Amino acid sequence: MKIIDAHTHFSNISAFHGAALYSGVDFSYDGLIREQENCEIVASVCMGLIESKPGAFPDKAAPSFMCAHSPQSVNIGGCLTDLHGDCPSNMYVCLGVNPNTLTDEAVKRLDESLESNRANNRIVGFKIYAGYYHFNINDPVYTPVYKLAAKYGLTVAIHTGDTYAEEALLEYSHPLAADRLAVNFRDVNFMLCHMGDPWIMDACEVAYKNRNIFLDISGLQAGDSAHIAATESRAVVMHHYTQGLSYLNQYDKVLFGTDWPLVPLGPYIEFCKKLVPMEAYEDVFFNNAIKLFGLDKGLMV
Repeated sequence: MKIIDAHTHFSNISAFHGAALYSGVDFSYDGLIREQENCEIVASVCMGLIESKPGAFPDKAAPSFMCAHSPQSVNIGGCLTDLHGDCPSNMYVCLGVNPNTLTDEAVKRLDESLESNRANNRIVGFKIYAGYYHFNINDPVYTPVYKLAAKYGLTVAIHTGDTYAEEALLEYSHPLAADRLAVNFRDVNFMLCHMGDPWIMDACEVAYKNRNIFLDISGLQAGDSAHIAATESRAVVMHHYTQGLSYLNQYDKVLFGTDWPLVPLGPYIEFCKKLVPMEAYEDVFFNNAIKLFGLDKGLMV
């Protein structure tokens, strides 16, 4: 079965290196390619992220629009990558947004870049790091980003639920805030990352109510294969995940993602297969990402 990972990372962030120690993955270009090939992952969507110095994330000084950054960075379809000297050819990007440095000039420059690179642009959306940055997703600071998303048909991915950083604020990462956003920006599609975990029922209700809200099931686990297997054996925890999905019962709105390097790809795929019915596999693991992000139809061959 061909798979698209709708939520991965490719940035040289110190926290990701720490996470890789627990997950046991080879957090490198070669490591990612090897895992993807073994799991028939034919494409991925990278969530852009930059820290100006080790441990700075969430970095208030990061650029307005983030892919990744280092002295070895290279320009890839209007964005940057730093985990390796090149970006995998099957990787698309959601530009991370830093509201602390977001300026009219930065928005104008990106608008011009998107306009001039319509034909070969690998930017397919934006990533709002709600909770990590202390701004409500409905704050006017983000309005220019949502307008750009509407203009170019880009999806806005939003971190929801628990956070990886203790200094983050959960009040800003609750999925219910996306309800107002969906109503105010009906011409923009939003993807609530991590299904709002632990507020899964809330995230699923927001998706159930709003035609422009989608969910990804990335990052529900962080650890190695043994950790994932232990979770699968806990019925109450698995019910926590499946209850909301069963209530939503719209598997055309659910996308598979991993949050790599937080988990090894193979075991996490098997874990996610236990969360959705088999008849929904092709949509959840492949078709929905093609549609939501407007990915290359050649992937479907």
